[in-house]
Amino acid sequence: MAANDIASGFMALGQGTRLDLMRALLAAGPSGLSAGEIATRLGVPASTLSFHLRTLEEAGLVAPTRHGRSLVYAAQVARLRDLVAFLAEACCGGDPARCGDIHRLFDIDGETARMEKPAFNVLFLCTRNSARSIMGEAILNRIGEGRFHAFSAGSAPSESGPLPEVLAQLKALGHDVSALRSKSWEAFTGPGAPRIDFVIALCDTLAGQACPDFGETVITAAWPLPDPAKFTGSAAERATLLNELYAALHRRLGIFNSLPFASLDRMALKARLDELADPHAMAR
Repeated sequence: MAANDIASGFMALGQGTRLDLMRALLAAGPSGLSAGEIATRLGVPASTLSFHLRTLEEAGLVAPTRHGRSLVYAAQVARLRDLVAFLAEACCGGDPARCGDIHRLFDIDGETARMEKPAFNVLFLCTRNSARSIMGEAILNRIGEGRFHAFSAGSAPSESGPLPEVLAQLKALGHDVSALRSKSWEAFTGPGAPRIDFVIALCDTLAGQACPDFGETVITAAWPLPDPAKFTGSAAERATLLNELYAALHRRLGIFNSLPFASLDRMALKARLDELADPHAMAR
């Protein structure tokens, strides 16, 4: 990166409100914050905030994406990393470890590793919340333990709960099924609901209903998968279909779990999640 670009980045950060703004966006992670939420948190008038956001955007330090009528801003961590790396190159003749504890400020690899371990809340949706979304919740809570908190819900949750054969399969594969139950997506809306970072729908349509509003910063994806409740055939054939469904979800979520979240912005994350809807894309 050219020295002039580096200087522009540091100049954009050289103001108190913009430093507070960047810290707020870094704390929010790749899901970002809406302009209205930033203004509320910082107590900054909308016109003043717009000026500061524009300055940071021109320096490549933040990027907006549109969510309905709102703009959601996210920090561009790769750009910030470039600024720090530029300084690190000159430290102690290119050997920052010789500079005492100051080298920790330039520990790019270590900082990236720490930043790649935020806890994201992921909500899986399907109509009855009895099979596909239940599998998604169980799989991600195991393979993404400590990095993700997975939930599931449906537009018309099954009154009889998850399919017994789905629970039996998950239990046989070593999953804890004690907390799995069918529930309405209304449990994840409203002021008392957990903040949701990702919503992944696992069917083509949710009983003809539009998804509720889970917040302006949520990143959504649709991974249409067959409904086990409609599987026909012998017990052996049904077991095979369930195994194939589990394997398809496990492959997708394994890739999702390994994404470099610290270096991907909202648009890149959305694109990667959309790619995972295509089974052929995963093989490329």
